[in-house]
Amino acid sequence: MEECFLEVMGKKLIKLASVVAVLVIPFVTNGASLIDIYEDALIHDPRLKEAYANKQAIIESKPQALSLLLPKLTASSTFSDSDTNGNNTFQRRIFDPITGDLLAVTTDNTQFVQETDSFQWEVTLQQSIIDASAWMNLKKANKIVAQAEVDYLSAEQDLMVRVCNSYFDVLAAQDTLESEQAARAAIEKQLDQSRKRYEVGIIAITDIQEAQAAFDQSIASEISAKRNLATTKELLREITDSYPEELQKPGVNMPLIMPNPQSESEWVNTALQQNLNLLSAQVGTEIGRNEVNIQKSGHYPTLGLQASKRDTDNNSLRSDSGSPFSPADTENISEGIGLQLNIPIYSGGQTSSRVRQAVAQHRSAKEKLERIARETTRKARDAYLGIISGIATVKALEQSVKSSTTALQATEAGYDVGTRTTVDVLEARRRLYSAQTNLAISKYDYLKNIIRLKQAAGTLSKEDLIQINNWLF
Repeated sequence: MEECFLEVMGKKLIKLASVVAVLVIPFVTNGASLIDIYEDALIHDPRLKEAYANKQAIIESKPQALSLLLPKLTASSTFSDSDTNGNNTFQRRIFDPITGDLLAVTTDNTQFVQETDSFQWEVTLQQSIIDASAWMNLKKANKIVAQAEVDYLSAEQDLMVRVCNSYFDVLAAQDTLESEQAARAAIEKQLDQSRKRYEVGIIAITDIQEAQAAFDQSIASEISAKRNLATTKELLREITDSYPEELQKPGVNMPLIMPNPQSESEWVNTALQQNLNLLSAQVGTEIGRNEVNIQKSGHYPTLGLQASKRDTDNNSLRSDSGSPFSPADTENISEGIGLQLNIPIYSGGQTSSRVRQAVAQHRSAKEKLERIARETTRKARDAYLGIISGIATVKALEQSVKSSTTALQATEAGYDVGTRTTVDVLEARRRLYSAQTNLAISKYDYLKNIIRLKQAAGTLSKEDLIQINNWLF
């Protein structure tokens, strides 16, 4: 009687564990939404802040380049105070008033003291008239600023992608951990029941060994899942500077929408026209071409206008041989205007070397453009196909979950009548957990591919995040 009771209770426990395991997987919370995480990232993400600061710094290159073409006005002044003590030596010649002959030469020495205050100011105006390099630098600066604007827009899109990837990676890690925990709990109950059935002689020792091996493996898998969850949460914290306790998940009835338009080539063409990284690279080639022209202008003459006015005022007091001080003031004013022509003749080969350097850099920029164009094509195609295959995968895994659930029920029924072993039940339960986890992950991959496709096409915006956010609960 006792043996029959234990057997019946064991079967009920196995069924109960299966039900609990099934219920754990689709558990949904009302935590932070995708938009909540994105708005936090807009405030705290260091990479986006870095991109903004870099854009602001680059914008200043335009007024700096423009300043080379605008007039320059400078003013300067000096003041000095000096005291001088010295001797004056005078030679006096005495001539015969009748004959005119030199009679004698005498030397007289006098001492003097002089105090002088000197003040000078000058104003200079310079205006470039002909300077090819300055005009080319202004043109280059305009393109550099345009590139900075595009790069910042690209950084904003990149933030959206990073938020989505991190958000759904955390959810995938949570689902995996919940699946492993449910599996461990179910296997533990299976192991306990197997031991009891073995004690009464219903099953063989091998069933216990199989259950024990499965239980040990489940512990290892749970530890790995916990580690992976911690890692994904840390990656999300890098963006938001916080750890959200719970995240919203896709609903059971999440729509599976085909890309619009449903044409891979159209998405590729759009990407080749609007992808922000590609647009930045295109501007980069233009900047490289401008730089070549700038360096070539080092061989060209320059012409400038220069006008100046200078005023020097000296105030002096002088005393000779102890006589009273007498003033000696002077003021000099000078004005001038002229043209300055500079003709480069030879600079030691520096200009020619800089031209060759700029040509090589321009060639590098063109190769970078080609590389990014190919990458953009690949990313657009990969994301498009990812959505198409993702929809099919989700539907297939939904059916797999249904089939695995039915298979588990049949296996448990067989176990009840003795036609199936503990190993069969464990394997059926493992397949169900795996199908449930893979289904959740396939939904996350589908959503991430939507974002990636929009990014590749250069059309990604907050509205796309809002649309996905509406599918979360």
